[in-house]
Amino acid sequence: MHAPAGGDGVTRVVFTDGACQGNPGPGGWAWAENEHRFEAGFDARTTNQRMELHAVLRALGANPGRLRIVSDSTYVVNCFRQAWWRGWRQKGWRNSRGEPVANQDLWRPIIEQVVDLRPGEVQLSWVKGHSGHPMNDLVDRLAVEAARSQAAVSSLD
Repeated sequence: MHAPAGGDGVTRVVFTDGACQGNPGPGGWAWAENEHRFEAGFDARTTNQRMELHAVLRALGANPGRLRIVSDSTYVVNCFRQAWWRGWRQKGWRNSRGEPVANQDLWRPIIEQVVDLRPGEVQLSWVKGHSGHPMNDLVDRLAVEAARSQAAVSSLD
Protein backbone atom coordinates (compact mmCIF):
# COMPACT_ATOMS: atom_id res chain seq x y z
CA MET A 1 0.00 0.00 0.00
CA HIS A 2 1.29 3.48 -0.90
CA ALA A 3 1.35 6.45 1.42
CA PRO A 4 -0.99 9.28 0.42
CA ALA A 5 0.49 11.59 -2.19
CA GLY A 6 2.26 14.51 -0.59
CA GLY A 7 3.09 12.61 2.61
CA ASP A 8 5.90 10.31 3.67
CA GLY A 9 8.13 11.31 0.79
CA VAL A 10 5.60 10.56 -1.96
CA THR A 11 5.43 13.39 -4.46
CA ARG A 12 2.06 14.41 -5.85
CA VAL A 13 2.18 15.50 -9.50
CA VAL A 14 -0.20 18.14 -10.83
CA PHE A 15 -0.43 19.88 -14.19
CA THR A 16 -1.28 23.57 -14.58
CA ASP A 17 -2.33 25.82 -17.43
CA GLY A 18 -3.73 29.24 -18.18
CA ALA A 19 -5.72 30.54 -21.13
CA CYS A 20 -6.91 33.89 -22.37
CA GLN A 21 -9.33 34.97 -25.08
CA GLY A 22 -7.44 37.99 -26.27
CA ASN A 23 -4.43 39.20 -24.32
CA PRO A 24 -5.70 40.92 -22.27
CA GLY A 25 -9.17 39.47 -22.26
CA PRO A 26 -11.34 36.94 -20.43
CA GLY A 27 -9.06 34.33 -18.89
CA GLY A 28 -9.12 30.94 -17.27
CA TRP A 29 -6.73 28.83 -15.22
CA ALA A 30 -6.67 25.18 -14.17
CA TRP A 31 -4.68 22.59 -12.28
CA ALA A 32 -5.33 18.85 -12.17
CA GLU A 33 -3.83 15.77 -10.59
CA ASN A 34 -6.08 13.60 -12.72
CA GLU A 35 -9.54 13.75 -14.29
CA HIS A 36 -11.11 13.25 -10.84
CA ARG A 37 -9.11 15.84 -8.85
CA PHE A 38 -8.91 19.30 -10.39
CA GLU A 39 -9.85 22.94 -10.07
CA ALA A 40 -10.43 25.70 -12.62
CA GLY A 41 -11.36 29.36 -12.36
CA PHE A 42 -11.52 32.57 -14.31
CA ASP A 43 -10.87 36.30 -14.46
CA ALA A 44 -12.94 38.72 -16.53
CA ARG A 45 -9.98 40.72 -17.87
CA THR A 46 -6.47 39.37 -17.57
CA THR A 47 -3.45 38.04 -19.47
CA ASN A 48 -2.30 34.54 -20.29
CA GLN A 49 0.76 34.92 -18.04
CA ARG A 50 -1.39 35.91 -15.07
CA MET A 51 -3.59 32.87 -15.62
CA GLU A 52 -0.53 30.59 -15.79
CA LEU A 53 0.65 32.01 -12.47
CA HIS A 54 -2.78 31.83 -10.88
CA ALA A 55 -2.99 28.12 -11.74
CA VAL A 56 0.33 27.48 -10.00
CA LEU A 57 -0.69 29.49 -6.93
CA ARG A 58 -3.97 27.59 -6.61
CA ALA A 59 -2.19 24.24 -7.09
CA LEU A 60 0.24 25.13 -4.32
CA GLY A 61 -2.60 26.02 -1.98
CA ALA A 62 -4.57 22.85 -2.65
CA ASN A 63 -1.67 20.40 -2.47
CA PRO A 64 0.41 20.41 0.71
CA GLY A 65 3.51 18.29 1.02
CA ARG A 66 5.86 17.16 -1.71
CA LEU A 67 4.64 18.44 -5.06
CA ARG A 68 5.77 18.51 -8.66
CA ILE A 69 4.00 21.10 -10.78
CA VAL A 70 4.16 20.47 -14.52
CA SER A 71 3.49 23.51 -16.71
CA ASP A 72 3.77 24.30 -20.40
CA SER A 73 4.74 27.87 -19.46
CA THR A 74 8.45 28.65 -19.74
CA TYR A 75 7.60 31.94 -17.97
CA VAL A 76 6.63 29.92 -14.88
CA VAL A 77 9.23 27.17 -15.03
CA ASN A 78 12.24 29.34 -15.92
CA CYS A 79 11.67 31.59 -12.91
CA PHE A 80 12.86 28.64 -10.83
CA ARG A 81 15.15 26.87 -13.31
CA GLN A 82 17.08 30.08 -13.93
CA ALA A 83 16.49 31.53 -10.44
CA TRP A 84 15.01 34.79 -11.70
CA TRP A 85 13.42 35.16 -8.25
CA ARG A 86 16.85 35.65 -6.63
CA GLY A 87 17.63 38.66 -8.79
CA TRP A 88 14.16 40.11 -8.28
CA ARG A 89 14.53 39.92 -4.52
CA GLN A 90 18.07 41.31 -4.56
CA LYS A 91 16.98 44.23 -6.74
CA GLY A 92 13.91 45.09 -4.65
CA TRP A 93 11.50 43.41 -7.07
CA ARG A 94 12.95 45.15 -10.11
CA ASN A 95 13.83 43.35 -13.34
CA SER A 96 17.08 43.61 -15.30
CA ARG A 97 15.86 46.87 -16.88
CA GLY A 98 15.21 48.38 -13.46
CA GLU A 99 11.41 48.24 -13.93
CA PRO A 100 9.01 46.70 -11.41
CA VAL A 101 8.62 42.95 -11.91
CA ALA A 102 5.36 42.23 -13.73
CA ASN A 103 2.74 40.18 -11.91
CA GLN A 104 4.53 40.39 -8.59
CA ASP A 105 1.20 40.17 -6.75
CA LEU A 106 1.19 36.54 -7.92
CA TRP A 107 4.94 35.90 -8.08
CA ARG A 108 5.57 36.92 -4.46
CA PRO A 109 3.26 34.33 -2.85
CA ILE A 110 4.38 31.63 -5.31
CA ILE A 111 8.05 32.26 -4.55
CA GLU A 112 7.31 32.47 -0.83
CA GLN A 113 5.64 29.04 -0.97
CA VAL A 114 8.26 27.35 -3.16
CA VAL A 115 11.40 28.92 -1.69
CA ASP A 116 10.65 29.99 1.87
CA LEU A 117 7.79 27.90 3.26
CA ARG A 118 8.28 24.63 1.36
CA PRO A 119 12.00 24.46 0.52
CA GLY A 120 12.86 21.23 -1.25
CA GLU A 121 9.20 20.11 -1.32
CA VAL A 122 8.11 21.74 -4.59
CA GLN A 123 9.65 21.33 -8.01
CA LEU A 124 8.49 22.74 -11.31
CA SER A 125 8.84 20.90 -14.61
CA TRP A 126 8.10 21.87 -18.18
CA VAL A 127 6.00 19.97 -20.71
CA LYS A 128 5.55 20.97 -24.33
CA GLY A 129 2.06 22.38 -24.77
CA HIS A 130 -0.38 21.04 -27.36
CA SER A 131 1.79 17.99 -27.88
CA GLY A 132 -0.76 15.32 -27.06
CA HIS A 133 0.14 14.84 -23.39
CA PRO A 134 -3.18 13.77 -21.80
CA MET A 135 -2.80 15.76 -18.57
CA ASN A 136 -1.58 18.90 -20.33
CA ASP A 137 -4.51 18.58 -22.71
CA LEU A 138 -6.90 18.19 -19.76
CA VAL A 139 -5.76 21.38 -17.97
CA ASP A 140 -5.73 23.25 -21.29
CA ARG A 141 -9.37 22.25 -21.90
CA LEU A 142 -10.36 23.21 -18.34
CA ALA A 143 -8.63 26.61 -18.58
CA VAL A 144 -10.05 27.39 -22.03
CA GLU A 145 -13.57 26.45 -20.89
CA ALA A 146 -13.23 28.59 -17.73
CA ALA A 147 -12.12 31.53 -19.89
CA ARG A 148 -14.98 30.99 -22.35
CA SER A 149 -17.75 30.41 -19.79
CA GLN A 150 -16.37 32.67 -17.03
CA ALA A 151 -17.33 29.92 -14.61
CA ALA A 152 -15.31 28.02 -12.02
CA VAL A 153 -15.36 24.25 -11.64
CA SER A 154 -13.83 22.01 -8.99
CA SER A 155 -13.85 18.38 -8.00
CA LEU A 156 -12.68 19.38 -4.50
CA ASP A 157 -16.12 20.41 -3.27
